[in-house]
Amino acid sequence: MFSDRFTSFVERGLSLTASIFVLSIGLAVLGIIGLYIYDKTQRQHAILRNFPVLGHLRYVFEDMGIFFRQYFFAADREELPFNRAQRGWVYQAAKDLDNTVAFGSTRLLTPIGTVMFVNCLFPTMRVDALDPGPLTFGPYCEHPYTTSSLFNISAMSFGAISKPAVLALSNGAKKAGCWLNTGEGGLSPYHLDGGCDLVFQIGTAKYGVRNAEGGFDRDKLKALAAHDEIKMFEIKLSQGAKPGKGGILPGEKVTEEIAAIRGIPAGEDSISPNRHPEINSISDLLDAIELVRSITGKPTGFKVVIGAYGWVDELCVEILRRGPESAPDFITIDSADGGTGAAPAPLMDYVGLPISESLPIVVDVLNRHALKGRIRIITSGKLVTPAEVAWAICMGADYITSARGFMFALGCIQALQCNKNTCPTGVTTHDEKLQQGLDPTNKAERVANYVKNMNYEVGMIAHSCGVKEPRELSRMHARIVGEDGRTHALEDLYPEEKPLSDYAP
Repeated sequence: MFSDRFTSFVERGLSLTASIFVLSIGLAVLGIIGLYIYDKTQRQHAILRNFPVLGHLRYVFEDMGIFFRQYFFAADREELPFNRAQRGWVYQAAKDLDNTVAFGSTRLLTPIGTVMFVNCLFPTMRVDALDPGPLTFGPYCEHPYTTSSLFNISAMSFGAISKPAVLALSNGAKKAGCWLNTGEGGLSPYHLDGGCDLVFQIGTAKYGVRNAEGGFDRDKLKALAAHDEIKMFEIKLSQGAKPGKGGILPGEKVTEEIAAIRGIPAGEDSISPNRHPEINSISDLLDAIELVRSITGKPTGFKVVIGAYGWVDELCVEILRRGPESAPDFITIDSADGGTGAAPAPLMDYVGLPISESLPIVVDVLNRHALKGRIRIITSGKLVTPAEVAWAICMGADYITSARGFMFALGCIQALQCNKNTCPTGVTTHDEKLQQGLDPTNKAERVANYVKNMNYEVGMIAHSCGVKEPRELSRMHARIVGEDGRTHALEDLYPEEKPLSDYAP
């Protein structure tokens, strides 16, 4: 009797399964027929009209092509914006794993523009090696900032990146002893959580320091300056990925919390003006710097992408006319190949000069006017490996910052979803389910490891060149492959202008 019941139960189950299967097939067929009719009657897409149903595969392959190229087809040093070799070094450094390689380098040494450092016959021994020396920002300020941190975290606002990402960067920066730039989205509790040194960025929308008319709010500036963690203020004029356009944060990423910090409506696109309306000239720029510096008592500079550069001479002439105390305490030079969460393709692809040109231009102008000692140079833009950082130091940079390098340290896989709310690693999304994969405690360690290993390997290059610490590197220590296939010394290609006298604050 039990056997009969069991057999009947099994038969009913199989019958139900078969029914569900037949129903599913029927619904699938109806769906395909419906899609076929829609494709044949719509007038927006020629491919779908001519090849209904099958034409959708074109869009699937187009989206998946990015990932297939990254993991299966592109060679280690082919991919853009960052190739597998660059990302691999950052991942290894962040995990504090062995970064040695076997057999031989996969880097071609013959393409035009390839940089090579010139080792000396007697490299610096460990007993003579030194850590990077400290430099001071803002010698005329009430609260100057002195730091020896060579490699630091560039601007990424809360909004562009997630809460756990900011927490990891803040705590990691504290462990590493480097600074964190807040980005233009204002100051969040998560920037303060780790207790690290902060550079507060003032974007064109002035989030966090704006008044009702969109200008500087003196009281808000004073309140921010009261935070001991905030060491400097940076007025953002432009950034590498979109010079001539302000910040763009899609509405789907403007949560209630982000909206409250920025002082904007939730769920609506956050579009910053393309420049500060009150800064129309070099004189206005120096006035704005002095305004922020006088209110906060802290070093103040500006961030810019170099395109037209005659204004740099004009800036120096005006500084000398007013006096060295009027100078910006630093200039952050961003490269035309800088990154961002969202930018128009024409600006990202075609506007601005790369750091390889712009850095020596600015350094040489400052040297010519004997202001290099007064104005610190911070540089950013795809400088994520030790060789790139060492090159920037050779060319005259005092400090280097990186955003995307630290995104890799947080686990970014270059999925190219930053302008959406779908980042699979939780770095640039506000979807709490996706954020669960990013553990701030673990990633803070990786941030600190990245800085530690970067400093170590930049020092290793410096010691191979025979200097005691990285800031002793100069243009005589690197060469670059020219059109004739031979290498040429950077000091010959970019002869550094010497000041008439050294500036001594």
